[in-house]
Amino acid sequence: MRYLFPGLLAVVLVVSGPARPQDADMVKLETADDSRGWDAVGKLILGKRGFCTGALIGPQLVLTAAHCLYDKTTGVQLRPEEIEFQAGFRNGRAVAYRRVSRAVAHPDYRFSAGDKLDRVTDDLALLELSQPIRLPSLAPFETGAAPVEGDPVGVVSYAQYREEAPSIQEGCEVLAGERTALILTCSVDFGSSGAPVFTIRDGVAKVVSVISAKAEVDGRKVALAVPLAEPLAALRSALEDSKAGSFGGSKSVSVLSGGNGAGAKFVKP
Repeated sequence: MRYLFPGLLAVVLVVSGPARPQDADMVKLETADDSRGWDAVGKLILGKRGFCTGALIGPQLVLTAAHCLYDKTTGVQLRPEEIEFQAGFRNGRAVAYRRVSRAVAHPDYRFSAGDKLDRVTDDLALLELSQPIRLPSLAPFETGAAPVEGDPVGVVSYAQYREEAPSIQEGCEVLAGERTALILTCSVDFGSSGAPVFTIRDGVAKVVSVISAKAEVDGRKVALAVPLAEPLAALRSALEDSKAGSFGGSKSVSVLSGGNGAGAKFVKP
């Protein structure tokens, strides 16, 4: 345990344990009507290791959590070609399928950080798809400024025990926030890592943060998320720089040992 927000809240990162039943204010998006406007949220298949959640923020760009790119046992970054984005996946089918051609984590992200809470900082990644997704029903999300304490937010995610369709939770808020992390009252579980956090104003949903981990604050279950506004520029720059490099083009991400991919759901081979 450590104080993520000095003098405010004691935060315990939850890295194991049973999944909770679906919260009462969480709605499963099981039909085309339910999912209308949310199909740019998709399931990220991480080879045979499990899945995370990601969101399309450009025709060829998916935003997710950086720790999803790593094997939690070896700390080795997955090859881009091992990852598939399944946009709007529900009940065994996706609206669009794309392989990943390039994957970069934020230049300052450290998967091997000794303190698990330190891994939340800059836990962001951008994935370049093998081909753009251009469908009238699947528009990329806009991004927006980070929310502040008390702001209402929503999350669309996949997770353990609800991996067959995404769920939306609109009734949560920012419990506390600083430049590098947010504490949200949203319900998340393994597989929710990388899920987009939205603000909705005038009917327009904008991605303002990304889910990194589930945690507890004084016994209350919460979500930890990474504010998007400042880190996104560095992340886009890293992706551009990577195009001259190798290993999916990434110069900013090293092959590391140790660490823990808490948040991604891992399945047995």
